[in-house]
Amino acid sequence: MFIDTHCHLSYDDYDDISLVVRQNIEAGIDKMIISGCTRSSIEESIKIAEEYKNIYLTIGFHPSEALITSADDLRYLEEQIRSNKKIVGIGEIGLDYHYGKEDIIEQKELFEEQLKLAEKYNLPVVIHTRDATFDTIEILKKYPRVRGDIHCFSGSVETARIYISLGYMLGIGGVVTFKNSNLYKVVENVGLDHIILETDSPYLSPVPHRGEKNSSKYIPLIAERIAEILDVSIEEVSKKTLANTYKLFDLK
Repeated sequence: MFIDTHCHLSYDDYDDISLVVRQNIEAGIDKMIISGCTRSSIEESIKIAEEYKNIYLTIGFHPSEALITSADDLRYLEEQIRSNKKIVGIGEIGLDYHYGKEDIIEQKELFEEQLKLAEKYNLPVVIHTRDATFDTIEILKKYPRVRGDIHCFSGSVETARIYISLGYMLGIGGVVTFKNSNLYKVVENVGLDHIILETDSPYLSPVPHRGEKNSSKYIPLIAERIAEILDVSIEEVSKKTLANTYKLFDLK
């Protein structure tokens, strides 16, 4: 049994979401945590989660939304956090400098506003950080009561240890199966105590499905690779990552 801690479900990406959910269950995926990170995707994700008892939510505004996220959007976000019991975390939120730093001030402001909400409502956060490791860490240090996971972690062992010291889990996905990925070094060094599983579907499909549309049903492939790296059984990977996920997101 597994949980996909970070995926995206949208009618733009999947023609038949009920089929996707059924296939995931058949593959041993007990629960999915879907992420809405724009106003429209948040609204759609909320509707989808209402339809399926095994789907939970994290919602928050992605750093790419920094220039267009209004005070009204943040009020809407807080109202949903306050009233919707399917919401188990805030995210994905963070910093992304991959395409430049023209909106760096707005990104940081949006990031901190959402970290404040996490602190206020005692919810974990799902962190998106791309080409912004130093600033991400410095901001997270300002909120020592907030916990969460580093979505799609792909950094160094040293960076992993910093995040872990701040109380964060590492979200490990399909990249760990790629031949050119050094993520196996992180897995070797941090072990199962600090790992949760994710797909980021419909993106980043694991080998042998790389280049295809991703789905939560491929979580076992990620788990198999982690088991191989650590020389443990896939049952042990399942047991430990489930425990980590239930604890972090306070799933029922």
